[in-house]
Amino acid sequence: MDLTVIWAFIIAFAVFAYVVMDGFDLGIGVLFPTFAVGPERDRAMNSIAPVWDGNETWLVLGGGGLFAAFPLAYAVILPATYPLIIAMLLGLVFRGVAFEYRWRDPGHRRAWDFAFSAGSLVAALAQGMTLGALLQGIRVTGRAYAGSWWDWLTPYTLLVGLGTVAGYALLGAAWLVWKLDGAGQAHARRLARGAALATLALLGLVSLYNVALRPEYAERWLTAPTLWYALPVPVVTALAGLALLRALGRDTHAQPFFLALALFALGMAGIGVTIWPNVVPPSLTIWQAAAPHRSQVFMLVGVALTLPLILAYTAWSYWVFRGKVGGDGYH
Repeated sequence: MDLTVIWAFIIAFAVFAYVVMDGFDLGIGVLFPTFAVGPERDRAMNSIAPVWDGNETWLVLGGGGLFAAFPLAYAVILPATYPLIIAMLLGLVFRGVAFEYRWRDPGHRRAWDFAFSAGSLVAALAQGMTLGALLQGIRVTGRAYAGSWWDWLTPYTLLVGLGTVAGYALLGAAWLVWKLDGAGQAHARRLARGAALATLALLGLVSLYNVALRPEYAERWLTAPTLWYALPVPVVTALAGLALLRALGRDTHAQPFFLALALFALGMAGIGVTIWPNVVPPSLTIWQAAAPHRSQVFMLVGVALTLPLILAYTAWSYWVFRGKVGGDGYH
């Protein structure tokens, strides 16, 4: 049993869980200026109030797990993306504080709403650009980052960042289609259609850019035999996108959200096909970056105990606050 591969899938699962769970509440923040001031904004906020802070548990697990299981990758990725990580954390701080204080300080609610929206946008853009910086490749010499402070800032990382913002907006709008009714749901459905089209367009552009980005990426996606393993990903993605647009054109509630989740899962699969087995493209593999075997065994015991608990309380919180958010702002 290869513990390094197991840990790679654990970290990938934690990252995916964070992206889809915190993604929809970041998406609501991105879309927040489009909601009418008053009850419409309050209902949007209340739809995520019971779960938004718990969603960020997965960020801690993903980042902490990367540090523990792949310390060399952690030591390379962070110096390469420090400005983006700092911007993301500041965005999360601003939106978290704004989320609480907009209710306790109604006299400055307009300012808190701006902080909530701006913090969400900055965090979403920074996360996407961090992914782009990783995919475009990080220069490593020996066992250390060998690039400059600004290597992360390229047209490719900006494109991936915009795609992430659009994807989060899609998740947020689809969540509101599920959780709201009446005029609020109709508004969310219109936003979801626009976000879905933008997400699919940017996903296609990023995929084409990837093929031209590095020769090994083109080889994986365009030449046999790896082509036959990779081909189902874009095909199923196109089918999921069409199903999403069709669902948004009908009187559906939960279906658009789960189809949006499927798009993110397929995007994650595409990233895996593109970079595997590297954890820091182009040259640092998961085995080169992994912690010692005994450390992996010790940490795996801890994860085996804590991960089911995290999944259980997450599922319980979503179950308790299931259903629509009513006109009074409560579930």
